[in-house]
Amino acid sequence: MITAPDIFSIAPLDWLGLLCAVVGGGIIGIERQVCGKPVGIRTSALICVGAYIFVTVANTVSNGSTDNSRIIGQVVTGVGFLGAGVMMARDGIVVGVTSAATIWVQAAIGILIASGYRLSGIKLSLFTVAILVGVNLLERTFKLFQRGVHQQFAQVRNRRQKMDFGTCPTLQTVGATAEEPYLNTPVSEVRQ
Repeated sequence: MITAPDIFSIAPLDWLGLLCAVVGGGIIGIERQVCGKPVGIRTSALICVGAYIFVTVANTVSNGSTDNSRIIGQVVTGVGFLGAGVMMARDGIVVGVTSAATIWVQAAIGILIASGYRLSGIKLSLFTVAILVGVNLLERTFKLFQRGVHQQFAQVRNRRQKMDFGTCPTLQTVGATAEEPYLNTPVSEVRQ
C-alpha cells in the first residue's frame, strides 16, 4: 500500500532544496520582471530548478567511475544556448547580454544549491540583484557610466520617442506593421 511519505517523496530530490532553487531563481526573476526584461520570475525559477535537478540526480546515480563535473559542464553549455536566445541585435546594438549573463548565474545558483550550499545560493541571488540594481543606479546617476553601447542605445531610444507621427497626418511612414510599430520611419529618412 502507498503511504503518505511515499506520495510526497520526490527522492532523490528534497523539498527544501527544490524550494531554495525556486526562491533563488525567483529573487533574480523579480528584479528582471520589474525592469521589463525578457527573463522573468517563472523562467528564472525554472532555470535554477532545472540545474538543481540535473546536478542532484547526477550526484545520486554516480559511482566511483563517473565524473559528475561533466554534468555540470553540460548544464553550463545548455544554459549558454538559452542565454544566446535572449540576445539580439537592434539598430546595430547588441541587447540582452545582461539577461544572458543572469541566466548563467541562475544555473550556477541551481548547481550550488544541488551541491548542498543552499544558503549560499540564496545569498548569491541577493548579491546578483544588488549588482543589477546598483549598476542601474550608477548608469542613471552618472554620465560616465552611459558611454559606449549604452549611450548609443539611449540616443536611438530618444530619437524614437521624439518622432510622434500621430500629430501630422500628411507624413507618410514606411515599415510599420502591427507587429513592429517601432519601425515608423519617415519616408524622408529612408531616402537619405
